[in-house]
Amino acid sequence: MNVRITADSTCDLSPELVRKYGIGIAPLSVIIDGEVFHDGVDVTPRDIFRAVEAGKSVRTAAVNTYEYREFFSRQLEDCDEVVHLCISSEFSTCYNDAVEAARQLQGVYVVDSRNLSTGTGLLVLEGAEMAAAGRDGKEIAETLKSRTGLVDASFTVRTVDYLRRGGRCSGLEALGAKLLHIHPSILVREGKMHPGEKYRGRYEHYLKHYIADTLADDGSIDFNRVFVTHSPSEEGLVRFAVDTVKSYGLFREVLETMAGCTVCTHCGPDTLGILFMRKAK
Repeated sequence: MNVRITADSTCDLSPELVRKYGIGIAPLSVIIDGEVFHDGVDVTPRDIFRAVEAGKSVRTAAVNTYEYREFFSRQLEDCDEVVHLCISSEFSTCYNDAVEAARQLQGVYVVDSRNLSTGTGLLVLEGAEMAAAGRDGKEIAETLKSRTGLVDASFTVRTVDYLRRGGRCSGLEALGAKLLHIHPSILVREGKMHPGEKYRGRYEHYLKHYIADTLADDGSIDFNRVFVTHSPSEEGLVRFAVDTVKSYGLFREVLETMAGCTVCTHCGPDTLGILFMRKAK
């Protein structure tokens, strides 16, 4: 049976990984001053930042049911089944819209990743590996659903301004973070974002401590792969993070990817995350 794995553009997999694993991508919409663009198709994260700096209104919109139905129909033209992974239903209506579209077709299974960015991407790659091993769509979807709670996803932000615009940080918290030069970390747990540790200083300092904290419980880590995922950032910041993660010698595969427009709209420049799987208990 030919099973294709697909995902929302919020999975933040690089074009190289998308091609390597044959992943189908459904782009979310980015709306800039009322003009609609599509994540990763005709708008880039740098376009987002330029628009924000120019004082323009920038927001994102879910893939709607019609768009999903058209997308799934195109995928089914050359495969038997589709397993689609969505950004957490706590963050977007994508999952509900995809489920409604799947009801109108046969052979489409929708999984709520309970995550975002390459937290979803980790599950996407696992699904692609299962599909390559000949497992059917229903089995892949059920296995991935059982593994959503094993994703360890977190990130740090340079500025809380973008989180504030999206309603995920109060104005008072944003002001305090600026005055104290704080770089907060955000944890994704049970499909939602939660505040983590707060770090200070230049990136060499705060990233070192963030990575150490993130990888501290190495007894439960699945060492197959880790993502270092970032918005457009200072080159030294990304290189430092990748080299620091590699220096631990834990992971067989360290993958660097750029966050897409949806994540960048809500988190801003110089956002960087470390994302990997935990072992099943």
